[in-house]
Amino acid sequence: MQENEDTEKEEIVQTMTRPEEDGDQSEHSQVYQTSYMAEHQRRQQLEDGATEDENELETPQENIEQTEETNMESETQKSADVYADSDQQKIVAKETYTDDIANQGVLKQFFKEDPIDWNSVDLGELHTVFRRKSGPSSKETILVYKIGNDGSSRVDKYIQKMDSDGEFRLQIDTNYEMVENLDSFDEHMRALYPPDMYEEDPVSHKQPKGPDTSENPQVVDVGQGQLSEEESREEEDTEEELTEEQIKGKELFKEAETLLKTGNTKDAKLAYEKLVEASQLNNTKAMETVSFAYLLGDHLGQDVQKALEIFQHLADIGSPKGQMGMGFLYSTGLAVNSSQAKALVYFTFAALGGDPWAQMTLGYRYWAGNAVETSCESALTYYKKVATKVAQGVTASGGSIVQRIRLLDEAENIGTGTGLLDDDLIQYYQFLADKGDVQAQVGLGQLHYQGGRGVDINHERALNYFLQAAEAGNANAMAFLGKMYSEGSSVVPQNNDTALRYYQKAADKGNPIGQSGLGLLYLYGKGVDKDYDKAFKYFTLAADQGWVDGQLQLGTMYFGGLGIRRDYKMALKYFNLASQSGHVLAFFNLAQMHATGTGILRACHTAVELFKNVAERGKWAKMFMNAHNLYREGHVNQALMKYALLAELGYEVAQSNVAYMLDKGESDMFDSSEIYSRALLQWKRAASQGYSIARLKLGDYHYYGYGTEIDYEAAASHYRLASEQQHNAQAMFNLGYMHERGLGMTQDMHLAKRFYDMAAETSSDAQVPVTLALTKLGILYSVDILKQNADFWKHLDLVYMYLGPNWDLYVMTVLAVILGFLILIRRQRLL
Repeated sequence: MQENEDTEKEEIVQTMTRPEEDGDQSEHSQVYQTSYMAEHQRRQQLEDGATEDENELETPQENIEQTEETNMESETQKSADVYADSDQQKIVAKETYTDDIANQGVLKQFFKEDPIDWNSVDLGELHTVFRRKSGPSSKETILVYKIGNDGSSRVDKYIQKMDSDGEFRLQIDTNYEMVENLDSFDEHMRALYPPDMYEEDPVSHKQPKGPDTSENPQVVDVGQGQLSEEESREEEDTEEELTEEQIKGKELFKEAETLLKTGNTKDAKLAYEKLVEASQLNNTKAMETVSFAYLLGDHLGQDVQKALEIFQHLADIGSPKGQMGMGFLYSTGLAVNSSQAKALVYFTFAALGGDPWAQMTLGYRYWAGNAVETSCESALTYYKKVATKVAQGVTASGGSIVQRIRLLDEAENIGTGTGLLDDDLIQYYQFLADKGDVQAQVGLGQLHYQGGRGVDINHERALNYFLQAAEAGNANAMAFLGKMYSEGSSVVPQNNDTALRYYQKAADKGNPIGQSGLGLLYLYGKGVDKDYDKAFKYFTLAADQGWVDGQLQLGTMYFGGLGIRRDYKMALKYFNLASQSGHVLAFFNLAQMHATGTGILRACHTAVELFKNVAERGKWAKMFMNAHNLYREGHVNQALMKYALLAELGYEVAQSNVAYMLDKGESDMFDSSEIYSRALLQWKRAASQGYSIARLKLGDYHYYGYGTEIDYEAAASHYRLASEQQHNAQAMFNLGYMHERGLGMTQDMHLAKRFYDMAAETSSDAQVPVTLALTKLGILYSVDILKQNADFWKHLDLVYMYLGPNWDLYVMTVLAVILGFLILIRRQRLL
């Protein structure tokens, strides 16, 4: 029986890859094809047809036939007739449906009968997503792409199946169909999939309804893609029986998780030893953790080749994290030949599997137009998914502060503050706190409570400092103690009564943090009866003193009409005020309002930027500080890898840091011939996100021919953008010099002087070089006038003969010496 099944599997693969003979059409029985075979077939097609040019990306074509096992309950069955041309690229599948679907004739009538060459059809715009459970351990996802204005659309279908760990894994099952009448098709899909069986995800032209805040008024809840409690219980009940090896791997993984939570270095080392052992037992979660540990060098020696092997295996079994890892390697060209087409395929499947990194990557690519056509709506869809997860994880403390240090600024501004606290300074504050300084106690308590500025979160220390300050009667300390007891942690047990007592003491002293905390207790009815009037009163008192939490909660009350008349304009006002203080939930709620057009005109680009801001505050942002510490310790390759991963997710600071490290030639991770071209790409991405120094660097690269050919016009264009949009003094000075020399633009002494003057007005640091440049410019202008009126000055051509084409640099040097001499004489006279 097993031999027959394997033979049939081989026949399917052979039929899909061989040229079709006239009149030859194979009939296949229903065979369950593993995801490994599916991935093998997809990779083979990509290797044959996918382009590696980032600017000429083709949509890879997959046509993998997959049917469910005979012992699995299913509501639909399908059979596919596969056609392939001699190039092995034009693969088309025509589905027919059995059981209730075929009997109704619902879907078949919409599909075109003629075979379609999908290599010649653009992917189009994602229109609608339908999801439903097709069995106790299977899910269906149907993607509808709007291809043209004539109403035609493409339908793709994917299936997720539960693995031995009880988690759903995406198994590639793409079936291309052309729908002739999109509106009628949507109506029939809704009739076929009633509301209790499917989840519809409007993507592009449909505006989603306003959010419901009845359950959690603090966050605008989307509620898409979530299983009901009944479905969740059903998944738990259907967990397959595990083998001894799987049970052992699962136990090792749980032990490693427990050790990692301690935060101890020795425990972390032991934890990763257990994770490696669990990964060898094919535990999926352990393999996912170990693969990225090898990639980033976390607790295991950095080994990209080992990471590639594990990523490949994970991708073959449908792991979204494995697919994300493969996408990153193909995107950066690490351990594999760079291919943006393959990277996009892996990112797409990882995003469909729910991986937030892949969703961020695709959101950034669609927003910036990297290797794909720019699509604000697609970017909005992906960023919204990640931002929703991040917002749901925000606690009362607001989450840890993300510290993003720009290496270029740190190098050019030595001695200035980077936002990090020096160890000596922290010890000084600790000394003051131990001596009873209340302000030092409160400051250290907040620092350890929220983290940031190079200090990790430590609630035990925070509690100690707050208790000392509260005993001295400090209202801020009392309020933060109320926060800690209201939220609860491993150090402080959650206790609403204790939180109420501390909040009340702080509020009685007029403290806005305590007032806002009391408002939250009354809003949610924690430890007190729910009372919207009192909540509104305390939030107003806190907001009037400029406290961000009071502003945020007033916005949520106005938005949801909680105890007051619903007023979207007032909600927008308070969300804007809270966002000015950087509250992540304020950004999220503003994004929701802009995305749905609630209380304001719908603005897709504004919504994407706000969702992106929220998504970039996820827990993975901690890699910034890890990478910075590694860089300072001399572990350049590890730091570069982490920055490169963050850059792929769309972090502008990470992009500029990668470009800076490559520009300095500090890493041997890439071939020396690729350094400047890779740096140029990262500078370009950082510049597109508004970083003025990156725009200036683009001009320099085109001016000197780093990573590209010398192009003075392109250099002048970048300098002009940096000058006009970002008021960069260096760019203005460079434009003045190029006008003076006639490089890439018309030689014009008057425009040169104008740009030199603008540079001096913009930055005081530019005044000395501008003075020298203007002095030289004045001399040259005078010489030109004299040359026009006396033949004697023609002999000045001898200057070019003896000093060469760079004679102006020598003149500037002499002028600088003279200027320094005059300043020295002036100082001596003053003394």
